[in-house]
Amino acid sequence: MSDTEETPLEESRESKETEKEEKEEYNPSFEEDRLQQSLTDGTLSWEESQEDGEGLEKWMEKEEQIEGEEMRGVEESEERGEEEERREEEEKRWEGEEEKNEEKERSKEMGDEEQDQKKEEEYKGEREEGREEEEEEKSGEWEEEESIEKPIQIDDIVISPKSSISETGTSASRKSSQSQSPEVSEIYKNITMKADDMEETGQKPKDTSAQKEGAGLSPEERQKLFQSKELDAKESLVSVSTEDTLFQKEEEPKVYPLNMTWSFGWNSSLPVYYMREDKRVILYISGHTAVIYNVFKNTQYHLKGHPNIISCLCVSEDRRWIATADEGPDCLIIIWDAFTGIPVHTIFDSCPDGNGIRSIAITRDAKFLATISDSESQKVCIWKWTLAVETPTCTLELPKEYAFQLIWKASAHCGQCHPWTDVSQTSLPKPLHSFQDLLCPSQLQKCAFIGFCLKDHRIKIISDRESEPSDPIWAHWLWFSQHVVLLLAALSLNSNVFFCAFQFEDKGILAYSAPILTEKTFNKLVGKFSQSVFHLKLPQVLSATKEGKLVVWDIHYPSSSSSNASDFPFIKPRKLVHLQREAITVLMTIDSYIVTGDIKGNIKFYDHTFSIVNWYSKFKLSAIRTLSFSKTFPSPPTEKSNLPTDCTLRGDVFVVRNFIIGTFDATVYHMTVDGTKLEKLFVEPRDAVYAISCHPYQPLIAVGSVCGMIKVWDFEKKVYLFSRTFEKGLGVQCLTYNPEGALLGAGFTEGTVYILDAMSLENESSEPFKYSKSSVTHVSFSHDSNYMATADVSFTVAVYVVVVKNGQRVWEYLARLRSHRNSIRSLLFGVHLDSNEPRLLSLGKDRFLIEYDLIKSYKDHLDVLDIHRTDQGNYPTCMIWYPPLTKELFLLICSSGYKVKLFNATTKMCRKTLLGPAYGSPIEHAQVLPVKSTLDLQKRYLVFINKDKVGLQILPVDGNPHKTCAVVCHPNGVAGLALSYDGHFAFTAGGQDRSVVQWKINLGALEAAVSLGGEDLTPFYGLVSGGRKGKFYRELEDYFYYSQIRSQGIDTMETRQVSEHICLSELPFVMRAIGFYPSEEKIEDMFNEIKFGEYVDTGKLIDKINLPDFLKVYLNHRPPFGNTMDGIQNSFDVLGFTNSEGKKAIRREDFLNLLQTKGEHMTEEEMFDCFATLFGLTPEGWKSEPAATFTKDPEICLQKELPEEITAEIFTTEILGLTLSSGSEQLNQ
Repeated sequence: MSDTEETPLEESRESKETEKEEKEEYNPSFEEDRLQQSLTDGTLSWEESQEDGEGLEKWMEKEEQIEGEEMRGVEESEERGEEEERREEEEKRWEGEEEKNEEKERSKEMGDEEQDQKKEEEYKGEREEGREEEEEEKSGEWEEEESIEKPIQIDDIVISPKSSISETGTSASRKSSQSQSPEVSEIYKNITMKADDMEETGQKPKDTSAQKEGAGLSPEERQKLFQSKELDAKESLVSVSTEDTLFQKEEEPKVYPLNMTWSFGWNSSLPVYYMREDKRVILYISGHTAVIYNVFKNTQYHLKGHPNIISCLCVSEDRRWIATADEGPDCLIIIWDAFTGIPVHTIFDSCPDGNGIRSIAITRDAKFLATISDSESQKVCIWKWTLAVETPTCTLELPKEYAFQLIWKASAHCGQCHPWTDVSQTSLPKPLHSFQDLLCPSQLQKCAFIGFCLKDHRIKIISDRESEPSDPIWAHWLWFSQHVVLLLAALSLNSNVFFCAFQFEDKGILAYSAPILTEKTFNKLVGKFSQSVFHLKLPQVLSATKEGKLVVWDIHYPSSSSSNASDFPFIKPRKLVHLQREAITVLMTIDSYIVTGDIKGNIKFYDHTFSIVNWYSKFKLSAIRTLSFSKTFPSPPTEKSNLPTDCTLRGDVFVVRNFIIGTFDATVYHMTVDGTKLEKLFVEPRDAVYAISCHPYQPLIAVGSVCGMIKVWDFEKKVYLFSRTFEKGLGVQCLTYNPEGALLGAGFTEGTVYILDAMSLENESSEPFKYSKSSVTHVSFSHDSNYMATADVSFTVAVYVVVVKNGQRVWEYLARLRSHRNSIRSLLFGVHLDSNEPRLLSLGKDRFLIEYDLIKSYKDHLDVLDIHRTDQGNYPTCMIWYPPLTKELFLLICSSGYKVKLFNATTKMCRKTLLGPAYGSPIEHAQVLPVKSTLDLQKRYLVFINKDKVGLQILPVDGNPHKTCAVVCHPNGVAGLALSYDGHFAFTAGGQDRSVVQWKINLGALEAAVSLGGEDLTPFYGLVSGGRKGKFYRELEDYFYYSQIRSQGIDTMETRQVSEHICLSELPFVMRAIGFYPSEEKIEDMFNEIKFGEYVDTGKLIDKINLPDFLKVYLNHRPPFGNTMDGIQNSFDVLGFTNSEGKKAIRREDFLNLLQTKGEHMTEEEMFDCFATLFGLTPEGWKSEPAATFTKDPEICLQKELPEEITAEIFTTEILGLTLSSGSEQLNQ
């Protein structure tokens, strides 16, 4: 019998208690208490000294009695007419009592009350007629597919409208086979709708809080109140949605600059769910997005909202509710409505002490969620998510120490004859307040699987991983009923198994047990656990192993007469069944079958006695990763059916639902049982995706994976075109189309380089090039496709050239050179403006920009033209050609200091330093957005990626923060970027998350954001503390004008000439006065930026600067996050030694020597003058003020002023005179 049905005995008992319920105050836990009492009365009595089979037999006898009562209830339901009459009489009597109470409490006219009462009776009569018609339609063994059931009332569900959204309708199920998930009427609809639903399910209305709210009101006022609530419920999209709502939605307007339109790839570590059969809708995970994919329509709907990669998901049995969780900081648990794609509830801070959620499961009625955290000390939490609460209902922390020994000790202390122990009532030598003290972290293997049993809301948790035989392997199950939550954790370390349990009551009693499972238990090898389920009919747990065996555990229940609070269900190993030879990777139950999938790709069906019924093995699939069956029951066999026969002697027709198959090679299939038709839905990369490249003039994108697969998609039609899988060991690391789009260059992880035909992926050259022994990270073609260059992890650049042999163009190796001392960040071809010959440049993390002379290079010799250093401290991250927005040709180089630098393409002089996008990490890669017409050449845009985001930048770059935007695309890291030929789409590769995301670019939204940010200096004022009218800007004005006085001499009596400009020579002094301390090289860059700012247009040099331009230079050159202790401490970590206090320090003599010999070394005079100023012995300034009458004291002794050992703290606070901001490492003057 399903959870929603009630026996006639329960119905009559409710009707007798109606009058009593009217007088009593509503108790929200009444129904739960009653269910707990009934469960306690129906539990199986047991004793520890009894044999294993006695408790099971008694439990089965009790189940048979319950089933007999249910069958009698079904028979009585056939005589529904008499029962309905009695019910109507009771309702009229109940209504009469209500009328009497209303007469006493109200002084209204009887005519209005009678009229309202008649309307209510007529409405109830119509509902009764509808119920009778539905009951007639339910007769028969088979029900129609996808029939809609009426909502049911779940008494203990109350969802806050602020965080939950209602729903309507669920798919039909065979009687006594499925329980229903929370309906809309249980979440949002008013009490009138709830009362109608209770009448249809045979329940009596109760004095709910909504009825209390209407107490004291006239029927007319009460009706208005109900109508207003009903209107609110109807306004909810979830409450009026159907299964077709999701894919009938109109395309939402693109209000963001970057909008996700498609997600390529599937996280094959997580399951695929069969959501809907008639439309062939499936659910899977791609990165941090859940994808609902309609196979027939080839459309996707994305469930977006997770800040981290989704680590687990589950769906309710009726496929209405989807629960997803992620791993990482600020992890979330989100429950979605599958009909609309709307998040109905979000749980924040679900794992504040850990790394997120490792596994999640949902009960059949979708009331409860179970999660297990991914942390060193894992916790199992039960969430009653329909209450819209942020804290779990129950929590259990998994043990950390070796469980069996501690449990045996605890059992001895409490004197129990069985191994169960109530931790909260046990006195141990070491106090145990939770399960933290039971197992050591080195023995704990994180749980990886959790699921609910099909009966009594049982939950199972299991984990396993590939490891050595000596490694600890943890497996966990969790059993959940209305009263008790039972956690079973199996540890295959020395073949010991650990179980624990806790009671789901107000007190939250915790207990644990440790039955021993060794090879001697069954005198056979058990193997490592893979998955576990609960038995279809018996109170047993089934655990599959990688030896093809099944461990059967009996669940023993405490006696129903037992009053001891420490009595809990416990589990004992019963037998070991050798099902098959192949390792079992999937174990599940569906209808009347136990289903297994194994490493050979076989899918087998067993009955409840473990006798095989049917199997699928002829399709030669890879190892089975996941199975998901349709929620729709199969149709009854007909003459036209082509169903297989089972392997029993009778040869019956094998009937089972259609199902989805996911394999370890990231392939998803659909199996149609009628006709045994296997259809391949899609094949995705099973390993990391680092390589993507777009065709230069067609809507094609090539995706390469470390598994050796290259796939080509039509990204406009979202159609897979062709692919090639290379031999084992060849992982694709980088891909690039040549400018004509005829060739595709591919670099592989083991150093091989292929040149492929772009349309067939066949080899263009007879043999691949194997000149590198490390992974090839970059491939680039020249503008005329006569040269190809590659860079590898060994800091080496290789060049290949096209030669003509026998009238054919053939690719040959030219030369290679290990030109860098650190990783190569960019490899770029260009064009010499005077000769149209290709030029090649490389940029390394060693801060060197190297240009090669291809003309003078020859076989095995790559000539270097020039070498330039790009920065002093920050390392470069990427390099591109800056679009020709000015007369001067630039190279744009991004650095790790959130800066964007423009270098003259010929002289390599740094011409501008600008503040780049600051979205948590510096730019890693950038490309200029292509344009389709010459009209768009004057308005260009930059697309960039950093650690986890993709963004847009309006060119030209000027430091305006409103000209950029970014969105999280791959939380675990972005590995690649590609742009479509027309500039409409951007593509990002997620690396380890095995996904590629397509983004629609909306330039209008970005332009609107820029206009809202203000014009001229308005965006820049917001970058300084206090803005235009703040203290900082007022001080800057004072320093700016004081520098004019200083340049004219502070002792002069002549008339001052105050202007809007200062000389360039005063610029470094003002910079240092306001807290920015540039190096000599940065000062030189600032001088060049100002002096040559108008040289190309006017041919003149600039020797002064005004205040607005000074503010821009300051904001673009200063550190983006101010001065911090990290930079200073890093320097001391490199240069210093560890002193007696364990801190990094520099000796005084070494400190003075470093200042005079390393980096931008100082002269002795400069050093003495600097220290004199820092110690307050001279006026302010780098040197004494001009024209000031001051003579430096030669008697200054640095040995007295400086300590013998200088640490980072001493240098910062005592020498530089800076202070640390409270609660941070920010340095202040």
